[in-house]
Amino acid sequence: MLEHGGRLNAAAVRFGIEPQRWLDLSTGINPEGWPLVDVPAQAWRRLPEDDDALESAASSCFGCSSILATAGSQAAIQALPKLRPQSRVDVLAPSYAEHAHAWSQAGHTVRSWDGQTLADDVDVVVLVNPNNPTGTCRDAAQLLRWHDALRARGGWLVVDEAYVDACPELSLVAHASTPGLIVLRSLGKFFGLAGARIGFVIAEPRILRALREHLGPWPICGAARWLATQALRDTEWQFAERRRLLRRSARLAEILSRHHLPPSAGTALFQWVPTPAAPRIEHALGLCGVLVRSFSDPAGLRFGLPGAEGEWVRLDKALSQIRP
Repeated sequence: MLEHGGRLNAAAVRFGIEPQRWLDLSTGINPEGWPLVDVPAQAWRRLPEDDDALESAASSCFGCSSILATAGSQAAIQALPKLRPQSRVDVLAPSYAEHAHAWSQAGHTVRSWDGQTLADDVDVVVLVNPNNPTGTCRDAAQLLRWHDALRARGGWLVVDEAYVDACPELSLVAHASTPGLIVLRSLGKFFGLAGARIGFVIAEPRILRALREHLGPWPICGAARWLATQALRDTEWQFAERRRLLRRSARLAEILSRHHLPPSAGTALFQWVPTPAAPRIEHALGLCGVLVRSFSDPAGLRFGLPGAEGEWVRLDKALSQIRP
């Protein structure tokens, strides 16, 4: 089992602090998110319909024509490796660890990739853009050049865009109906709906048909489908939220820098602080009831956004009590 952010119960046991007393900044999920509304009773009582408005709303929101809803992008991450014969797969490192794990578990040859030069013998390249946890962003034009090279040899470029909603100019969804390009999107991060487990795969129809067959019927509950449809249609909220999150991310970077933990990069939803002292700082913050994510390779800390004003004050105070 790979380690992820959001393991609040484990932190509560480790530090002896009750879960409700924590400030959880470990996940990079919008702490306030799309304002929830009541779900109609029918969404709970009927079997989900694959031809409801969800995929249409997502297609309109993202600007694409060929899309499949999945039970979070995690379902697609685990299923896609099973749709190819054994391949040589280069996975950007560091990055979201489930990608390399899924391709390796499916029997492919997985190599760690620095994201610089496309290998002549690679069949599949997998990357996250903006990257998690480092926040590095890659230019769409460069990604499309890599896609062209991979497509010419029957390969794939898989781009996980879990954090792209606040910077849509980086997205490749408009190109993802062409062979060899697969884009993953999620409602968990920007919309703050991680618990609904809603993700999307944007790719050529042939890939989506195979993926739909592999995932089987009713992968997403009706209530989650209905809720996600409303969020995707709320373009006014999305426009305002992009601006708000970018301001808050800049505020987070300023606070961290003031406490001698300057981020090297980040997204609208988290900041990345490279530091060899990451385990010690994570522990010191944990003693204050502040949960962040520590990484070892490379050594660094990922700080998600606080929500209410009191949470910002609490983070500021906790940082003032530790030695960088």
